[in-house]
Amino acid sequence: MTNAPQSPVDWGEVPPPTDPAAPRRRVSAWTVLRAVVCAFGLFSLAFWGYWSWILPWPGYLFAVGAPLFAAVVWFLFRSPRSPIETDVVGKVVVETALVIAAGAAWLSIGRPVVGLVFVLVAALSGVVAFRRETA
Repeated sequence: MTNAPQSPVDWGEVPPPTDPAAPRRRVSAWTVLRAVVCAFGLFSLAFWGYWSWILPWPGYLFAVGAPLFAAVVWFLFRSPRSPIETDVVGKVVVETALVIAAGAAWLSIGRPVVGLVFVLVAALSGVVAFRRETA
């Protein structure tokens, strides 16, 4: 049918429809480790906020506020869809600061071994992620 009705808006090239039977992108073990590290980092900040304060209301405030602040900073400067363009050095600085903050949270609670293991695993997953991004 050559004379089918056309839209008055020029859409340009229309991408071909996706095949539902096509294989999905595979999720690697490094991607899963990266997600676990991010989730544990947010949990670490929430746990620190809850246990570091004697009165209950500052504890609740920091238990919600610290991971929320870290998530917003990560979204603004580090995420793949961040609205602020950041170069590689800026991304490394932001991620290093967030990992050190979560590790220091465990240190201030009195669990330095957990903080050290977290920092080492996060550093390993961060190096692998940056190598994949820049390759």
